[in-house]
Amino acid sequence: MQPRILTLYNRLLDLYGEQGWWPLLDIDGSNPTKSGALRGYHPGDYSYQRDNKQQFQIIIGSILYLIAALSSMDINIQRVLEGIPRGQRFIESFFPPNFSDNRGVVWEGILESIWMAIISTVVGVALSIPIGLGAARNLAPLWVYMTCRFIIAGSRTFPEIILAIFAVKLFGFGPFAGFIALSLGTIGFFAKLLAEDIENSSPAQAEAVKATGANWFQWINYAIQPQVMPRMIGLSVYRLDINFRESAVVGIVGGGGIGATLNTAFSRYEFDTAAAILLIIIAIVMVLEYASSHLRKWVQ
Repeated sequence: MQPRILTLYNRLLDLYGEQGWWPLLDIDGSNPTKSGALRGYHPGDYSYQRDNKQQFQIIIGSILYLIAALSSMDINIQRVLEGIPRGQRFIESFFPPNFSDNRGVVWEGILESIWMAIISTVVGVALSIPIGLGAARNLAPLWVYMTCRFIIAGSRTFPEIILAIFAVKLFGFGPFAGFIALSLGTIGFFAKLLAEDIENSSPAQAEAVKATGANWFQWINYAIQPQVMPRMIGLSVYRLDINFRESAVVGIVGGGGIGATLNTAFSRYEFDTAAAILLIIIAIVMVLEYASSHLRKWVQ
């Protein structure tokens, strides 16, 4: 497959020449204003295609790349065809959703996930505020900035499910492990966005407040806080939405909440109960999304 692609590639290159954006195999160069690649790309013009020939090259190049990517995958067509009827039977087993059996266990898991999402959001946002202030380069000294950025990078390195696995190993099964995982995820998410908003805030308002002789806390309260608060409120509700959805994921690995109930339903082949749980999760997420959009309109 690769020799054929290389032949087509060389043929297109001979026909249309060096178009700037087209990757070349044996030309060295650098263009720091674009991709920053040091080898393998034309060092001159990287602008968007100007004519039909260049558009045709983009289409052909994309098709060739797709063919090369698919050829590198081990796809067994026979297994795919055999899996279609099994997938159809699996989907049919979800209907109709069963809201009556195990109703008490399901609602207990839902309430546990809701409380876990709320508490982890509140704690995570509260801890994110000083970290976000310290991670803003225009507010904090260099050593504070580097320390807070390291904390943010560390909490963003692992997804919540990996954090939940560590938390379960440390604290055992239950919602406390899920709370720890979701709180750490909230810190990385919220502190980073808060720091970026502070760095992008208008310096004129900050200088005006500072000129009045305000101390550091007054400067933060009257110059920085009014500029970032509306977006932070909307992001807090959005993070609550994320934490509720993630609570279903961390519960599967032992972090409590509705995820544990959902995992139990699947392990018992109670797919109709699992369908009911999924519908409830979708409904709650839609309510949170609706509330988030209205809250953002209200505070802005």
